[in-house]
Amino acid sequence: MSKLILVLTLALAFVACGATAQPQHDQVMDTTLLHRPGLAYRFSQLDLDSADGKRHYRLWVGTPNRPAPAAGYPVLWMLDGNAALSALDEAQLATLAEGQAPLLVAVGYQTDHRIDRASRTYDYTPALAGQADQLDPLTGQPSGGVEAFFDLLRTRMRPMVAQVAPIDTQRQTLWGHSYGGLAVLHALFTRPGEFSLYAAASPSLWWHDGAIIDEAQGVQQRLGTARPHLVLMRGTDEPGSPQGPVGDDAEQRSRELLQYLGSVAGLQVQFERFQGLGHGPMLPASLGWVIQGMGGKQGNRPLPR
Repeated sequence: MSKLILVLTLALAFVACGATAQPQHDQVMDTTLLHRPGLAYRFSQLDLDSADGKRHYRLWVGTPNRPAPAAGYPVLWMLDGNAALSALDEAQLATLAEGQAPLLVAVGYQTDHRIDRASRTYDYTPALAGQADQLDPLTGQPSGGVEAFFDLLRTRMRPMVAQVAPIDTQRQTLWGHSYGGLAVLHALFTRPGEFSLYAAASPSLWWHDGAIIDEAQGVQQRLGTARPHLVLMRGTDEPGSPQGPVGDDAEQRSRELLQYLGSVAGLQVQFERFQGLGHGPMLPASLGWVIQGMGGKQGNRPLPR
């Protein structure tokens, strides 16, 4: 498929599919999977704090009950780990174990809730020039800490996980939803060599008037020898902004982003449209789609191994 056809296809697919609001943050996480016997995975837990001591992370590490490959396990990093862990089920773990059998890392927070709104607001949003005390337009919480978060993932989280089981640094998938999807795009645009697959579900393209689209400029120069794969996922019933209707100005932002990404040599771009799904259901649906792909059950659209 030519670049032009790819861009047009992606752009048309994004029509009426805008950005998103945040997931519900007042629900208690479901931990029953951690205590269920006979699973294809066994789970362990790691705790650490942010460099400034203000955010407290909990990583749930799922190790498949099969030997690691010679190069180590591939890794599926899941942002909003409390919610991601709540969305997993026994059948999905079995699917993963039959396929790539990645190490699972749910990057969450030390809370019983599915969403830690204040922490994710800070961790998943970029810093804006000229804003020393940056507040989020939706939550009113401090924001702009995504660089510190990914620095922590690279320098502390990844080495800690490698102590649990050997990992293949060349096969690392990063998945995130909503603000987490925004963080995934930021990671791709600024750190394109740190993961092999970037799965951005319902990314908040509306955030600060489309600031993430400006970040995409220059990714070609930062790619180097990296050849990452981006999967963008969107539900057809999602609004274009937290208070907006379906199909508002997010269509234009999507077109601008996709037109640029389609011209980046070395970047593989894939779009997946989820018919009839709103914002909330997109979290488990998008994660399930990634899991199906890593399990080798994505039909004609396999994820890279």
